[in-house]
Amino acid sequence: MTSSRPEPRLLFISGSSREKSWNKKLARLGEKIAEANGIAGTFADLGDYPMPIYNGDDEMRDGPPDNARKLKALMKVHSGIFIASPEYNASFSPLLKNAIDWVSHTRDEGESPLEVYKTRVFALGSASSGGMGGLRGLSQLRLVLETGLGALVLPDQFAVPRAVDAFDENGHLKNKDSQETFKVLIQKLARAAHVLHG
Repeated sequence: MTSSRPEPRLLFISGSSREKSWNKKLARLGEKIAEANGIAGTFADLGDYPMPIYNGDDEMRDGPPDNARKLKALMKVHSGIFIASPEYNASFSPLLKNAIDWVSHTRDEGESPLEVYKTRVFALGSASSGGMGGLRGLSQLRLVLETGLGALVLPDQFAVPRAVDAFDENGHLKNKDSQETFKVLIQKLARAAHVLHG
C-alpha cells in the first residue's frame, strides 16, 4: 500500500542579498543537492522581497507589506525550510531578522498566530570567512525561531568555515566530506518535513 502523504518541498533562503554572498552560494547549493536527490527544492533571495524596517505604527496604519505576504505564501507551500545565515557581530543579519519579523506579523483570516513557523521544519547553516563558519550567529537565529516563534529546528546545523576558498567554480564545496554532510542534513530535513506533514 502506497502512502498518500505529499512529498516534501524544501525552501532554501539566504540571509544575505549580496551578489557574491557565500550564504547565497550555500543556499543555492542546497537547492541543487535536494534536486539531485529527488527532493523538490526552491531558492529564495531575500533581495527579491524588499521590506521597510518593521515598525508597529506602520503595521497598524498600512498592514504588512505585500512582499511579507508573498514571502509567507512561498513558505507555506514548502514543508521544510533551510536558512543559510551570515554572521553579523555574533548574531544574524538585519535583513533576515526584518523578514522574519514581518512574516510573523502577517496573519490570514482564521489562521492561528505564527502558524507558518509552527507548521514547518527548519534547518540552519552558515558560511563565513572565519574559522567557525558562522556558528555563533546560528545560535541567535535558533533562539528566535524556537523560543520566539515556536518553530521546530533540527539540532544538526551546517557551517562552512573559510568560505572564500570553500566553493569550486560550479558552486560545489571543494571538501567532499563537507558536501556529503550537507547532503545528509538536507535529507534529514526532507524526512522530518515529510513526517510533520504526513
